[in-house]
Amino acid sequence: MQKLIIGLGNPGSNYSRTRHNAGFILIDYLLEKYGYEKKGLKFDAEIYITKIDNIKTIFLKPLTYMNLSGEAIIKAMNYFKINVDDIIVIHDDKDLDVGVLRFKNKGSSGGHNGLKNIIQHLGRQDFKRLKVGVGKPINNIKIVDWVLMKLKDQEIDLIIENFKKKQKFIEDFVKNIDFLKIMNEFN
Repeated sequence: MQKLIIGLGNPGSNYSRTRHNAGFILIDYLLEKYGYEKKGLKFDAEIYITKIDNIKTIFLKPLTYMNLSGEAIIKAMNYFKINVDDIIVIHDDKDLDVGVLRFKNKGSSGGHNGLKNIIQHLGRQDFKRLKVGVGKPINNIKIVDWVLMKLKDQEIDLIIENFKKKQKFIEDFVKNIDFLKIMNEFN
């Protein structure tokens, strides 16, 4: 058994710390916490492997840019022979206040192009997600400009602090604890 934990974002230093890169930010935190062996660049993604509770856990950061995330994810799932029930996608959500975290086990893309591409490649909407609030656009800023804006240091700190309070979900997810139980405990 193995698990795949995916953080969505855009590659390159010009996108680091942007709202759209909330998934990358939290994957980096998890890599620091659990340690890892870097497998390098495969399947248009950065791949890292560790063991959590003695279970092989793969962290994935797609490098296809947000709108094509599904391409990298499906390649990795096929290569590692990982079922959709054994993945979780961590992504930004503009409809949640900054730092609010919500688990979801299915649903539409909600206008998120990365999720839209994942749904297209998986052929289904029922996959586990952790939505990371990055706040609603202010001052009539276009959504595309909003998600590509840099997060302030205190916003990143808030996201990470709130994530730390819920990080036990990783061990529960890896140990196959029922995801509805995880949602009830941490939402």
